Amino acid sequence: MKKRKILILLGLLLVQSIWASHTENPIDYVRPQIDTHKSRWFYFSSACRPFGMVSLSPDTWTRGSWNSGYLYDSTQVRCFSHIHDWQISGIPVMPTTGSIEGHKGMEFYKSSFSHDTEIVVPGYHKLRLDKYGIIAELTSTTRVGMHRYSYPAGEKANVLLDVGAFLGHGKMEKSSIRETSRKEVRGYSIMAPTGRRKKPLTVYFVIQFNQPIDEFGGWKKINNQKTLVNSKHIEGEEGGGYVIFNKLKNNQLMMKVAISYVSEEQAFLNLKEELNHWNFETVRQDSYDEWNRELGKIRVEGGTIQERIKFYTDLWHSLLGRHIFSDVNGKYIDNTSDTSIVRQVPLENGRPVRNTHNSDAFWGSEFNLNILWSIAYPKVMSDFAATLVDYYSNGGLIARGPSGGNYTYVMTGDQAIPLIAAAYNKGIRDFDIQSAYAGCLKNSEPGGIRDYAGYNTTPNQFMKNYIEKGFVPEAASEAEKCFHGEGCALTLYFAYQDWCMAQFAKGIGDEEVYQKYLQRSFNYRYVYNCQSGWMHPRMADGSWMTPFSPVGKGFNMPGFVESNAAIFTYYVPHNISDLIHMMGGNKFFIDKLNKQFEQAVSKNFITEHGAHAENWVDYENQPSLHLAHLFSHAGAPWLTQYWVRRIKKDVFGDITPYGGYNGDEDQGQMGALGVLMAIGLFDIQGGSSVNPNYEITSPVFDKITIQLDNRYYPGKEIVIETKNNSEENVYIQSVIWNGKPYNSFKLPHSEFIKGGKLVIKLGDKPNKEWGR
Repeated sequence: MKKRKILILLGLLLVQSIWASHTENPIDYVRPQIDTHKSRWFYFSSACRPFGMVSLSPDTWTRGSWNSGYLYDSTQVRCFSHIHDWQISGIPVMPTTGSIEGHKGMEFYKSSFSHDTEIVVPGYHKLRLDKYGIIAELTSTTRVGMHRYSYPAGEKANVLLDVGAFLGHGKMEKSSIRETSRKEVRGYSIMAPTGRRKKPLTVYFVIQFNQPIDEFGGWKKINNQKTLVNSKHIEGEEGGGYVIFNKLKNNQLMMKVAISYVSEEQAFLNLKEELNHWNFETVRQDSYDEWNRELGKIRVEGGTIQERIKFYTDLWHSLLGRHIFSDVNGKYIDNTSDTSIVRQVPLENGRPVRNTHNSDAFWGSEFNLNILWSIAYPKVMSDFAATLVDYYSNGGLIARGPSGGNYTYVMTGDQAIPLIAAAYNKGIRDFDIQSAYAGCLKNSEPGGIRDYAGYNTTPNQFMKNYIEKGFVPEAASEAEKCFHGEGCALTLYFAYQDWCMAQFAKGIGDEEVYQKYLQRSFNYRYVYNCQSGWMHPRMADGSWMTPFSPVGKGFNMPGFVESNAAIFTYYVPHNISDLIHMMGGNKFFIDKLNKQFEQAVSKNFITEHGAHAENWVDYENQPSLHLAHLFSHAGAPWLTQYWVRRIKKDVFGDITPYGGYNGDEDQGQMGALGVLMAIGLFDIQGGSSVNPNYEITSPVFDKITIQLDNRYYPGKEIVIETKNNSEENVYIQSVIWNGKPYNSFKLPHSEFIKGGKLVIKLGDKPNKEWGR
């Protein structure tokens, strides 16, 4: 396996070096197949626009939320499906030749393919289906997938439309497909509820072909067996359709698949508005240009080819998942109540001012997406803030990980408040601020989103205990336990989120609310055990939980969500100076944390997913992602520079299909962290402060140029230049900001957004005076 990885890496570098010698386009560095050996369903979307509603790509395995979708070592295409999203899937299709075998299932009609003849770039995927001799090409607009199939000469051409098949997260309750004209079929698929998406969800589709259909038919379940039926309308369980073309012009067929979660009419509108022609190359080029524009908002120069490949792949991931859920005219479906309701986002001159998104939770996004989006993509941050707030207007709670227009209650706490507070305090305010403020206040009290954990739709008493005791106690028995309802971690999350609420209130000018939540933000003190020096779970009577150790075994230690005390002890991002004081001062803090990093070296600073209790540092999962940046706050910025560079290389540097994200990318979060590490900017507070800063670390590139969005910020661009940059020269010697020496590791957001130039001189030995 190791030899194979090396050969793959050499091949990728050779291809990329050829590209790099001919172009400076950011998109040409993106390698979508990085770390696809162990994909999640929503991880891989090749023929997709930024946050595209359609996320079209080949599926080599179609069952499960984990280890599904496109898996690099599984070279059997089972279908091309159009939705790879958080708890959502749909519309699998497959071109074939010969007799119709769709009713026998994907395991029968699947086809092998080879990576040797495959092309995968953002917005385009091409491969050969060996079983049928068909060349399949995929591209898309935001809401319409486009296919081009080249069939062998003389063969009858089929397309299987297996719209009722089990796909991704679960089965389809029911599907319908019918021929509506010689060149069109329409229908819907109803996704059954999952353990996370609690309600069914319907996706509607309109499929058009560029040539007349010679025969339409399908299959459905009859007497517990899938059977071919000769009908113009097939409806029922595990149903599907097929189209046959007896003779194709130039042996080539094109197909357009438009989707909507609102109605067939809306799917047709998406098709008409976004793709009213049959020029495949135009769509492919438009996709290339759009991705290049978005990726080009941060341009890097220097560094190795491998570093540039990983950088732009990271940036691509941060703009890929969390897909658009609203239609081209701004309509979307709201499933927060007993019946589905069609909603409308605000319009300006007849066009929607924003998109609504489906999204996994923002658990941990204070250390990645919140920072990156607010720097270079403030409109994206605005759209996501507005989406989460819509759920308050529609369903009574700001959402946490919404799927299919409904709450999933994924993870724990309230990750919306840090994002919304960061947006507001950075001047991103073109969403419903009044509803956002009211919704954040509700979520901060009993009965809000914080009382829900681990997908459970029944509220708990977390906030009542937190307010009365100052901490969330641990469950006293197995019967009382709630998945992700670990009390010590909840206390720490609530304290940080209280601080974010306080900062939101201070930004708005509500002094009374500011003081209330500022006081509550100190509640982390209740779970710090000064005798052991660790955050320590407590029982309802106030006693410390026993037995206890800083690290453990398995998924998580009791009291900690997907982690352990060794990591969560440092989760006080809003008041790290107070934590340092409680732990014994700068030197003690530095020595303790540095020892943890040294102990984690043997495991490459990560754990296997599902074993998060077992390491002193875990950059595979969210609770650990700020740890390397904490040294700066204790007076040792040179250690932050060292460990950030090392983590960037050792943990996130791989560009083969077998590494790079360590198996759990969580819809752009690890990608965004990689971008921030590479450009040398961070903020352990997640940007939520009323006066946010960017923490300067050691960039890996010679020059970084960040475009500033003038809809939100007055400046044109930020330029970061490094002097003497190399693999060995990781330590900052001096910094110049806009022509003047700068000796703080913090750069205020208020100065940053005016634009300017940051010059960082690097060396191979620490300058222990800079940044202190």
